[in-house]
Amino acid sequence: MATDLPRVLDVVAVSSLDVYVTGGGGAGLVAAAERGPAGTTAELEASGLRGRGGAGFPTGTKWRTIVDTGVAASRVVVNAAEGEPGSLKDRTLLARNPYRVLEGALIAAATVGAPQVLVALKATSTKEIEILERAIAELGRAGWGPNVEIAVLPGPGEYLFGEETALLEVAAGRPPFPRLAPPYRDGVSEPPTLANNVETLANVALIMANGADWFRQVGTAESPGTVVCTISGSVRHAGVQEVVLGTPLSAVIDDVGGGTVEGAGVRAVLSGVSHPLLPASKLDTPLTYEDMEAAGSGLGAAGFIVFDDGDDLVAVTQGVARFLAVESCGQCTPCKQDGLAIADLLDRFRRSNGTEDDVGVLSSRIDTVTDGARCFLAHQQQRVVGSLLALFPEELAAHMEQAEERRPAVAPVVIAELREIVDGRAKVDQEHATKQPDWTFDAEDSGTAPAERMAGPDDLDDVARSG
Repeated sequence: MATDLPRVLDVVAVSSLDVYVTGGGGAGLVAAAERGPAGTTAELEASGLRGRGGAGFPTGTKWRTIVDTGVAASRVVVNAAEGEPGSLKDRTLLARNPYRVLEGALIAAATVGAPQVLVALKATSTKEIEILERAIAELGRAGWGPNVEIAVLPGPGEYLFGEETALLEVAAGRPPFPRLAPPYRDGVSEPPTLANNVETLANVALIMANGADWFRQVGTAESPGTVVCTISGSVRHAGVQEVVLGTPLSAVIDDVGGGTVEGAGVRAVLSGVSHPLLPASKLDTPLTYEDMEAAGSGLGAAGFIVFDDGDDLVAVTQGVARFLAVESCGQCTPCKQDGLAIADLLDRFRRSNGTEDDVGVLSSRIDTVTDGARCFLAHQQQRVVGSLLALFPEELAAHMEQAEERRPAVAPVVIAELREIVDGRAKVDQEHATKQPDWTFDAEDSGTAPAERMAGPDDLDDVARSG
């Protein structure tokens, strides 16, 4: 079968279910029904598909965990709560073809016995919500998944809404505070819930239709298939494009982003805010889970923010630290308090007020920020800021020299959700710069962590135990 791109990212938006079916849509749902739950899961395992939400966990293994229990899942959740800075691929996929994603979700529901599919995305994604609701209505009229209810869950704007366990808290009517148990072991209220990313489910539909061997015709043994990348930052034009896994990052920056602005050299690349900075010397790293990890970073959601020689990496890292500290829910005190301290310390260096003593305090805070962490956010803080100290110590030294010379502060860099890409220009959520650590946009922070300010009595007891 053909391996030509694109696979999951249609070049032209699919305008209706009829158009989707004419192009072969629905074949995966039929094939999965013929295979049954065990056969469907086995095919997924053979394909080697890994979750495209960031962690890269084997999709077949996740499904098998539920299938083998013999207990029907309460629901399938499509995680479309995209909030990773630098990533726009999930909303692009939904805008181009919601039918393939929903087909993958219906396959998942049939496999794990779930009576409901819940598509969770931020309430601010109004265009995608409208597209989804229209597609869901079409599926209903066509009789797709007659025993499965499909609904849209518009959720909050917080970064943690995309964390699987926090997303399930929102589905249960609570704030997005992460749980300790993964959703495929402890779901919404009682039975397990299967949660998969938008891109993952789009791939599921194609794997069921074309088979595991077809899927593995591109990519590598450990990272088969394709990945939808977002390129932004100091490039000629930002964009979203599907590439074969194993393609060098440098080639993706050139092909998707047109290279750096005015031919400047690349200084470093951020893979979202979940992984250490990748220095220019590692730009030829193949985009695979294994190679990006070996290079000291990670593939994540394949949202890459490029920084050139003119960008200040202290200001960049401070922007990341502030974003993560503000978005921390505060259930784990070190995550919130050490995170805020890290952001403040880096801001001192950005303003050329940092000292050698501050470097030591910064290192200490990086060591303790993950203490007792129930989700990965604190580790992200540790990894990104730690990479600045390990890979670019000269950046802090330069700011200390500037302090001695009384040079002006470097402009702050806002690291936040990517709202849209228009005519090759990435629009970042600049409003996030005014968001307070208590998750309000008030003139002043209340000093109360969101987990305390928004939680009910039972949750407060849980916070007390975590702290």
